[in-house]
Amino acid sequence: MGEKTLPRHVAFIMDGNGRWAKKRFLPRIAGHKAGVDSLKRVIRYSSEKGIKYVTVYAFSTENWQRPESEVKGILELLVTAMNKEFDELIANDVKIKMLGIEETLPDRVRKAFNEAEEKTKDNNGLQFNIAFNYGSRKEIIHSVKEIAKLIDSKTIGIDEIDEQLFESFLYTKDIPDPDLVIRTSGEVRLSNFLLWQISYSELYFTDTYWPDFDEKSYQKALDEYSNRKRRFGSLKE
Repeated sequence: MGEKTLPRHVAFIMDGNGRWAKKRFLPRIAGHKAGVDSLKRVIRYSSEKGIKYVTVYAFSTENWQRPESEVKGILELLVTAMNKEFDELIANDVKIKMLGIEETLPDRVRKAFNEAEEKTKDNNGLQFNIAFNYGSRKEIIHSVKEIAKLIDSKTIGIDEIDEQLFESFLYTKDIPDPDLVIRTSGEVRLSNFLLWQISYSELYFTDTYWPDFDEKSYQKALDEYSNRKRRFGSLKE
């Protein structure tokens, strides 16, 4: 039997933390804490399998509408986790990159991301992209505005606009598009996540809540991916 095809880049919509906690009569923040443990398992397993990029949808631009106590808890959890996991990430050669609107983040959160990126910038292992304060539509509008500035300054002409130029202004520039997108908790939608980048990604949905998503769950998704035929619009096998 031949070697199974692995995705180079896997993106995760980590869903179900709140429902996981509710099912156990726990506060929602307990679900988010359990979700961090699941994320650590996913990063380790991805590194072991040789996957080069993992991107997680950690906090959307719409998540600010959640109750203030939950938002505050998520931010504190992020800062604590980033500081606590530095040594392990560095030891495992993981490189961290934030994708999202950095300017409007609280200072302590922005500082945590900046320190993580700085301390891991020379690592050559798995690249761990954290989509935080991220919304795909806002990302696309950002790219459009940057290109409009080039046209307005007569740096480029309209005919010079192509996909490569457009992508150079996305938060994911220099990152290959996801091969596989996994969403947990039974929800079957994309929720404004990497809409440009996942044009030809394989989608995988599971009813498993994110805190319960373990190595076995992950391998099941990878196995299904390896059995799919990706043609990118052509008829070639």
